[in-house]
Amino acid sequence: MSQANTLHALLASGADNDIALGAPDRPALTYKQLRAHTESTIAKLNALGVGRQDRVALVLANGPEMASAFIAVASGATAAPLNPAYRADEFEFYLSDLKAKAILVEQDSTSPAVAVAEKLKVQVIEVRVPDGSPAGTFELMARGAGGPPATNTGYAQADDCALILHTSGTTSRPKIVPLSQRNLCASALAIVKTLSLSARDCELQIMPLFHIHGLMAGLLAPLAAGGRVFCTPGFNALKFFAWMEEAKPTWYTAVPTMHQSIVTRAARNREIIAAHPLRFVRSSSSSMPPQVIRELEEVFNAPVIESYGMTEASHQMASNPLPPRARKPGTVGIAAGPEVAIMDESGKLLGSDTTGEIVIRGPNVTAGYENNPKANAENFTNGWFRTGDQGIMDAEGYLTITGRLKEIINRGGEKISPREVDEVLMDHPAVQQVVTFAMPHDKLGEEVAAAVVLREGAQANEKEIRDFCAQRLADFKVPRKILILPEIPKGATGKLQRIGLAQKLGLAG
Repeated sequence: MSQANTLHALLASGADNDIALGAPDRPALTYKQLRAHTESTIAKLNALGVGRQDRVALVLANGPEMASAFIAVASGATAAPLNPAYRADEFEFYLSDLKAKAILVEQDSTSPAVAVAEKLKVQVIEVRVPDGSPAGTFELMARGAGGPPATNTGYAQADDCALILHTSGTTSRPKIVPLSQRNLCASALAIVKTLSLSARDCELQIMPLFHIHGLMAGLLAPLAAGGRVFCTPGFNALKFFAWMEEAKPTWYTAVPTMHQSIVTRAARNREIIAAHPLRFVRSSSSSMPPQVIRELEEVFNAPVIESYGMTEASHQMASNPLPPRARKPGTVGIAAGPEVAIMDESGKLLGSDTTGEIVIRGPNVTAGYENNPKANAENFTNGWFRTGDQGIMDAEGYLTITGRLKEIINRGGEKISPREVDEVLMDHPAVQQVVTFAMPHDKLGEEVAAAVVLREGAQANEKEIRDFCAQRLADFKVPRKILILPEIPKGATGKLQRIGLAQKLGLAG
């Protein structure tokens, strides 16, 4: 397994009769069945004119079919998972930008993606699930006539593009990130090593499978270790503990907002937690307040492993290690895949305890954005990829992210890290969730604002929370506006997004 540089090789290690994929109320799928299903799906795609390096958009709901479709498409062509909740104009942008050759949709799908694909002359292929079939098995059926059979057939090679995703593009046009077979394998194996994953592990998969976090940590890494993945229809705090009872997982990975929802329901599910002890809980994709880490560790009686990932690195870049090695809450741990360093604006690498931009290089890092020489020139320096995150590394190699460079609030020349304000606000006993962000100001340029959600049954008003901050922060860092909301708007993957929040909440005008 250690030498695997294609998905075909990566997924060859699971024992034939061990379970690969499970799902609520479905028969499980073994590794032998998964491998046979992958092979037959690639053969069917080849017959329909789709071969290596051809791009296939996946517009499928979360679950075992999305998982196995991704594995099959990425093993023999190029997978391009799209958020099924997109509107028609978004599908038109992504399908055109990707130059998709085919699109996979559910049987009788009413998704606007179908009409858009037909308009763009992209072949529509339906995923049909026979009644009573094991989790993840399906048949493919083309709508309309397929093209001539593919010439570039069979399993993909190490340098073929396996996965193509767009960056979130909150401030500009989304960029295309191509990730090779080699990139994905390097990242999956780094996660296996970090978490000491084995065939004995079962992961409860609640992350969206159109997102790099769900695809890599939630799917490919556990399968690379020969373990079991229990595929849910997507995150649902009300069903999480029932799934836990059915799946009997040893771990799960999620974004902080999901962990926070789970914590609020944990007290009434103590028996299930005690009956199915987790080996660890993993958190990634945005920063986890240390207060929530403490709560999670108490609830599950297991270590919370906070890690740091991004699309351009095929997900994982750094991670806190498992015990007995030290976990440092507030940090994202040590390099866990690529090399990680801190660089100044001129391209010089900095020593420990110096703030600068976090940069990475290694086998899991994309070779560059597609058709975007400007972005590549800006984002790559001397072979290092600039992450756009500001951070600091201590003498032991533990990395602390101080903020996104684009999110740092510039209040009349004073630079404020939103994360620092978040952590102070999270110490208020009534506060359950928070996101600090920049709000436009006519004289200062930007001012500090924060949106908070209160704990169930707790009470606090804007003045009390501001006074609490004023005792703990320099005056210029205290939020001038605090909105108390029933819920903070989230992005498609469950992440809280600082950029654009002022506009969403009506504070930008």
